[in-house]
Amino acid sequence: MEYGLAAGIGVGVLLVFAGISAFMTGEGNIDERLARYAGGKGQTDEPKQQRQRRADVDVAILTSDVEDKRLRMKVQRDLARANLKLKVSEYYYIRIGLMIGLGLFLYLFRDPLSGVLGAVIGYFFPRIYVGRRIGGRLGAFNKQLPDTITLLSNSLRAGSSFLQSIELVSRETPAPMGEEMGRVVREVNLGLSMEEALHNMVRRIKSEDLDLMVTAISIQQQVGGNLAEILDTIAFTIRERVRIKGEVSTLTAQGRMSGYLVAFLPIAIAAMINMIQPAFMEPLFTQTIGQIMLGVGITMMTIGFFAIRKITDIKI
Repeated sequence: MEYGLAAGIGVGVLLVFAGISAFMTGEGNIDERLARYAGGKGQTDEPKQQRQRRADVDVAILTSDVEDKRLRMKVQRDLARANLKLKVSEYYYIRIGLMIGLGLFLYLFRDPLSGVLGAVIGYFFPRIYVGRRIGGRLGAFNKQLPDTITLLSNSLRAGSSFLQSIELVSRETPAPMGEEMGRVVREVNLGLSMEEALHNMVRRIKSEDLDLMVTAISIQQQVGGNLAEILDTIAFTIRERVRIKGEVSTLTAQGRMSGYLVAFLPIAIAAMINMIQPAFMEPLFTQTIGQIMLGVGITMMTIGFFAIRKITDIKI
């Protein structure tokens, strides 16, 4: 029986991945879409209502395709910001695989509730990991930016062109700054203008300080001026912003930790109790009063967490 159960789980996982692959490639719908939009001679003989229904279906399918494309572009942008060399399909394979694997593992060795929680954690853990990588990479980039701007300014004063200065930064600066500047140099060598390459870097990094620098460089290229002095002024401004942000972060650290405790400490305690004594937590999910208490508790925890986040989120 155990071998049969394992075989059934394996076949189910393979079928899920096969379905996801077919859904993402969409090969079975290409001929239908071509025939639908190419049309034919017989379409002019269709009744008006039938043509209207067909047009409504075409608009709905086109809207769905646009939404799917936007979702893929958003995921691709997030993976690029996290510097993960993954395709969108591979990323979702990992999420679905973790969801099924962790959910089945906890379901077989614990209980159905643990299986559901494991499936939820397995599905959202890669997204949390990508978000953490994006935040860490953005923080490291912002820390390197003032020194990078100073290096660009000194290189320009030494007589180098702006492209040569960026190439110098890509060689002498560690990741993530060196990697991003190297991408800018490669894009310019492939035919993009300097302004387009810099704006592509802003879309990948999404840094307000970098956006300020790129905007100043774009204005200077249009109206002229001493770029070295402009970069020195921007570097001073960014350093002051970083200093003030550090002071604000230190003053609001206690409040932010209180928000995390309010939100995640009850969840951690409930998970530990459920692992140690599942019968103790069962009334929360099986009895009406327990479900009401669980809903009220989750609602109050969410309100408290976002209220504390709003108070400690000071814009500079």
